[in-house]
Amino acid sequence: MTKTSFFIATASFIGIAISAAATGQPAQGGGTATYWMSAETTSGLAAMTGMSAGARPSRGAMLGAMFGSRGPAMGGNNPGYVHNLRLELGSPRRPAGAPQADHFIPVGLNAGPSLPLLSPEPSAPPAPRPYEAPTYGDGPANGRILIYWGCGEHARPGQPYEIDLASLRSGRVPPAMAALAIHPMNPPNQTNSATFGEWPNQRSRTTIPANGSLVGDHTIRGNYSPDIHFALAPGQDFLAPIQLTSNTRGPGGAVPLAWNPVANARAYFVMATGAAENNTIVMWSSSEIQFSQMGAFDYLSPDEIARLLAQRVLLQPTTTQCTVPAEVAGRVQAASLMMTAFGPEANFSYPARPARAPRGWAPDWTVKLRTRSAYVGMLGQDLEAMMRGQGQDQQPREEPRRRRNPLGRIFGQ
Repeated sequence: MTKTSFFIATASFIGIAISAAATGQPAQGGGTATYWMSAETTSGLAAMTGMSAGARPSRGAMLGAMFGSRGPAMGGNNPGYVHNLRLELGSPRRPAGAPQADHFIPVGLNAGPSLPLLSPEPSAPPAPRPYEAPTYGDGPANGRILIYWGCGEHARPGQPYEIDLASLRSGRVPPAMAALAIHPMNPPNQTNSATFGEWPNQRSRTTIPANGSLVGDHTIRGNYSPDIHFALAPGQDFLAPIQLTSNTRGPGGAVPLAWNPVANARAYFVMATGAAENNTIVMWSSSEIQFSQMGAFDYLSPDEIARLLAQRVLLQPTTTQCTVPAEVAGRVQAASLMMTAFGPEANFSYPARPARAPRGWAPDWTVKLRTRSAYVGMLGQDLEAMMRGQGQDQQPREEPRRRRNPLGRIFGQ
C-alpha cells in the first residue's frame, strides 16, 4: 500500500508531505523511454482488508478484518500479506495512432501472460493553492499537533514539539517542518512524458497473488517506445512481509515493538499517529532526531536511504526492536501504527551504462525496480493474537457513544 496507509492521510491533513499505429507500427521520434516498477509487500490491517498500504481502510473494513468476519487474509491459505505492483512507462515519443503497450511477465508472477499499460485521458494539472485545513461542516478544524520522536520507555526532554493548526492554515510553517527536506523520487507520469502508460488501470483489475514472484524474463512492447527486455534475478523481487513479534502495552505504559528481520531491507521507519482530546493529533516516529515530515515517505532512493541513515532518521537494517514511549501510547484514544522496510533498487538500460558515462549519455530505455515492505496496524494491539481469539461467528462489541473528535475522522475512528 502504491503509495502509503494512514501515513499519507495524515500527511495530507497537516500539509507536510514534500512535496506508432495501434496495429504495432513503431513510434516516431527518439529519446529515452523510462520504465518504473514499484513492488510493495503489505501486511497487517491493510492486507486483511485487501487494500494497499497507500489506501486507508474504512472503520467497517478494519472491524471486519479484526473480528474475523471478512478480509482476504482471514481464510483459505492466505499468508496474511499481499503484493502490490505499480508499473509506469513514460516516453518522449508519440504513437501514430492510439497509444498501446503491454508488459509480458514471467510465469512465476501468476498474473497471466501480460499486464496492459493503459494511457489515461489527458487532464489539466491542479491549480496550486495555499494549504487549507479540511472542514467538517462547522468551519475549519482548529487544534494542534504534538510531535514525539525516538525509541524508549519515556519521551526525551524537550518533547513534544507543538504545531498550531491555525498557523498552518494561515500559511505560517514552523521552521522544524522545513528542516531535513526529503528528496522525493519522480517516476514517469503524464506531466513529464509525451506518452504515458500505467498499470493497474481501469481496463485491468488483475491482482498479484501473495505467491507471485518477479524473478524471470520481462518484456515491455508498445507503439510509443522501443521493445524493452530485461531479467530479474533472485534478490530482485518483492520483499518479505513485516511480521511483528511484540506490540503489547507494557506495565509502565510504553509499547515495546519487535519484529522479524526483513531480508534485503536497507532501513526501517516506524510511526504512530492518533487523536487525543481537545482536537489534538499526536504523532511519533522512530527517528532519533526531531523530524516532522513523516508524510514524505513512500519509496526512497539508495542515496536518500544512506543520507537518512547517517542522520539517524531511519533505523539501521540490523534493528529489530523499538519502544513507543509511554507519553505517546497513554495520550491517544487509539493510534494507527505504520512501519516501512525500505528495500534495494535494480536498474537496467540499453545500451548498458558505461563506467564513465559521458555528459548527455542517453540510452534507448531505462528500467528501475524499487521495493519496500509496509505494515499497517493499531498501536498496542496484537492483531495475530486477536485473530486466534475470535471466531467467525463473533461480532465486535458495541462501543458506548462518546463525543466525536473531528480530527478522529482522519484515523477512521
